[in-house]
Amino acid sequence: MYALSEKGERIRAMFGSIAPRYDLLNRLLSLGIDRRWRRFAVKKIGLNGSGRVLDVATGTGDVALEIASQTPASVSIVGIDFTPEMIELGSVKVKDSRHSDRITLQVAPCEEIPFDDGSFDAATISFGIRNVVDRIKGLAEMHRVLKNDGKIVILEFSTPTLPVFKDLYHFYFLKVLPKIGGAFSRFSAYQYLPDSVLEFPSREVFKGMMTQVGFKDVRHFDLTGGIATVYVGTK
Repeated sequence: MYALSEKGERIRAMFGSIAPRYDLLNRLLSLGIDRRWRRFAVKKIGLNGSGRVLDVATGTGDVALEIASQTPASVSIVGIDFTPEMIELGSVKVKDSRHSDRITLQVAPCEEIPFDDGSFDAATISFGIRNVVDRIKGLAEMHRVLKNDGKIVILEFSTPTLPVFKDLYHFYFLKVLPKIGGAFSRFSAYQYLPDSVLEFPSREVFKGMMTQVGFKDVRHFDLTGGIATVYVGTK
C-alpha cells in the first residue's frame, strides 16, 4: 500500500472531515456551474463504443456518474479516491443510481493506482490533481494504466487571465468563499481550497508536466473566463 507523505495524510484527513457536506458546498460555492464543467470535461473523453474508464479522485462519484450517463452501457467505470469517507458516500450514490451495475468504487491514491499497465481506455481526474502531493508520479501512474491511444482528461481550477475578472475572482476566492464554506463545514478546509489553486502551476507549466510523463497532443480549454481549465492528452 502506498505510504502518503505527512502533507498527503493531512489532506486526506481534511477531505474526510468535510465529506458529508462536500456535494452541497460544491453546488453552493460554484452556483451550480461545476456540473456544467464536469459535463464538458466528460465529453472530451470521446468514447463511443465499449471500454473501461478510470476516474481518479472520484470523491463522491459525480464524475463517474456523469461518465456513465454520457457513454454506452458497454462502458464500465472504476472510481478511486484516497479518502475512505468519500468512497463510502459515493458508493451509496452509485447504488441508488441507474448506473450501479457499471460503476465500482474503491480506496486508492493517485500515486499508486492498483491496476495493471494498459487497463483503461480513458482516465479522468476532476478537481483532484492539485491535491496530489507528487503530481509527476500521479500523472505517470495515470499514463501507465492507459492503453495506447488512451485519453486523459483533467479538470482543475485555474486563475482567470482577464485583469478585472481576476481581481474579483481573487476577492471571492480569498475572502468570501472560506467564510461561506466555514459556515457549513470546516473553515480551514475552505481556506485550503484557494491556497491550493493559487499555488497550482500555470497552464503551460502543467501541460509541460503532462508531456514530461509521456502524454502527446496535450491541449487545454478554459471555462467560465478561466476559472476552470480542462486539460486533454493522449498516450
